[in-house]
Amino acid sequence: MTVYYTSEHEWLRVEGDTAVVGITQHAADELGELVFVEVRPADTALKAGESAAVVESVKAASDIYAPVDGVVLEGNPVLADDPARVSADPEGEGWIFTFRVTDASQLSSLMDAAAYKALLG
Repeated sequence: MTVYYTSEHEWLRVEGDTAVVGITQHAADELGELVFVEVRPADTALKAGESAAVVESVKAASDIYAPVDGVVLEGNPVLADDPARVSADPEGEGWIFTFRVTDASQLSSLMDAAAYKALLG
């Protein structure tokens, strides 16, 4: 399993052609406690950079983008009743959606953990 990061502060854990996607701890800290999460419906095909989900905190609403081309498989069912789970464990149980990667070559444009840490400064 390989973990990638985007400059929009999303992470994805990829195994085969399936990815689990969420926001980084940095993004969770910036947003504060989430009060609402909505993921695009299953089987929605997305191009890299298109909105895959929306998260809303007491501070702001933010789009979560498709990191690469793919198809939404499912949203994290726990978040319907407990959106704050993202804030509490953004890189674990607070994952936002699963995604089938349809163009694996795009993964090479994403960052590894060291590059993401350098981005944060």
